[in-house]
Amino acid sequence: MKKITKYIPLALLSAVLVGCATSAITGRKYLRLVDSETINQQASVAYKEFLGSNSSKVVTGTAQATMVKNVGNRIATATQQFLTERGLADKFNFNWEFNLVESPDVNAWCMPGGKVAVYTGILPITATEAGLATVMGHEIAHAIEEHSVAQISNQMALQLGGAVLGGAAQISNSKSVGIFNQVYGIGGNIGMLSFSRQDELAADRAGIIIMALAGYNPNEAVQFWSRMANAKSGQSQPEFLSTHPSDARRISQLESLVPEAMKYYRK
Repeated sequence: MKKITKYIPLALLSAVLVGCATSAITGRKYLRLVDSETINQQASVAYKEFLGSNSSKVVTGTAQATMVKNVGNRIATATQQFLTERGLADKFNFNWEFNLVESPDVNAWCMPGGKVAVYTGILPITATEAGLATVMGHEIAHAIEEHSVAQISNQMALQLGGAVLGGAAQISNSKSVGIFNQVYGIGGNIGMLSFSRQDELAADRAGIIIMALAGYNPNEAVQFWSRMANAKSGQSQPEFLSTHPSDARRISQLESLVPEAMKYYRK
């Protein structure tokens, strides 16, 4: 919690302590001042707007589009089973959606509630089904670890100040929805949350476990990120990597995480 409390006035610490939660896979502590259902509902609205916008072309009926849905459903099933085994299924009542979007951008994301978009521009780098599972597992990990909830809660604490005192129950849906809309840029181009490097590394750890649960070899994650490093060599930084750790640090951490992830590998 050091990163959170550093920027919150001392008067708000009681609310921060009331709103602390523990992530489902990595066990990280984070600030949780808004219920997930509220955030998930707004994410569903934003996702629908994104898919229906003139700038978004959803790809259907192709082998690639089918693969995105198949990998996504396979990961979703394995993740829900994992959560059920740990008594956490009720906390993650996701309405999963997986769509391939025509775009040259090297990008993919998962909104709260399991709303996933994969851009065609990243497929040459994923190369294989396991490579795609690496990307989708990583993005889904952000949702399962509730990184968006934590960031929106941090925004609440900073913007609402003393109104936070008394705990999360005192925060109205209208205020949380307003902050969600501000963060995600509803009404214009969706400004997906830029997670911190710590969140990205946590998503790497949770993501490699998620892909292993779905039956994909965790070693493939290292191969994918090596391809990503080669693909962006000498080029401008893809949006997908705008706040990510360095290639060397990421690949080194993933290599160290493979033995842990292999314990979850379901062939």
